[in-house]
Amino acid sequence: MKIYVIGTGPGEASQLTGKALKALNDSDLIVGYQVYIDLIKHLVPDKETFSTPMKGEVERCKYAVETASTGKKVAVISSGDAGIYGMAGLIYEVLEAYGNLEIQVEVIPGITAASSAAAVLGAPLTNDFAVISLSDLLTRWEDIEIRLRLAARAGFAICIYNPSSRKRGYYLRKACEIIMSEISSSTPCGYVKNIGREGQESKILTLEELAAEQVDMFTTVIIGNSNTRILNNKLVTFRGYKI
Repeated sequence: MKIYVIGTGPGEASQLTGKALKALNDSDLIVGYQVYIDLIKHLVPDKETFSTPMKGEVERCKYAVETASTGKKVAVISSGDAGIYGMAGLIYEVLEAYGNLEIQVEVIPGITAASSAAAVLGAPLTNDFAVISLSDLLTRWEDIEIRLRLAARAGFAICIYNPSSRKRGYYLRKACEIIMSEISSSTPCGYVKNIGREGQESKILTLEELAAEQVDMFTTVIIGNSNTRILNNKLVTFRGYKI
């Protein structure tokens, strides 16, 4: 009885680790959000799959645990890294709720959006940084606002996940306004849409300009700090080396 909890990276097959691919091939069942299953299905076309739409995470993980209890090997996939806003924690919670301690769990890391977005934009995360999700489905907006404000005040570069959706179309603007109350509106920023997938696009702009941008849930935003510069059309945060 085993569950692999796999981070599949940003979406491109070449950015899926060899260990992750081996675990997918070793599994009897692949469980995940349908969009993420579609991205890796061509690598394991003969595998049985189970998917749920967004907000079906608990159902997904319960099904994985119940199936693993029958003796099958199950892969639960998340985009990016499974332990960063992914399914790893929820799998452990469901196992505890079921009282099933016999199922072996192996978490296999993947390239998270912060790393892959930073690589596209340049090198904006070379010093201390914070990662903050703007999704308030599981976290109160009041808590998100505090985190944004304090991260900006502390001088962190900030990577923002889940910056916007149909129901939260103005959340990125709200976040930028909060951050602009702490740092300069001319701070260099950038974002990447559809990292490592068809239709990838990126843009470098100021924090004030970022506040007016329309982005979606498949966009990762990076907001620089006082040490971030634009060098040769790339976003770079200086670490402090003497040259």
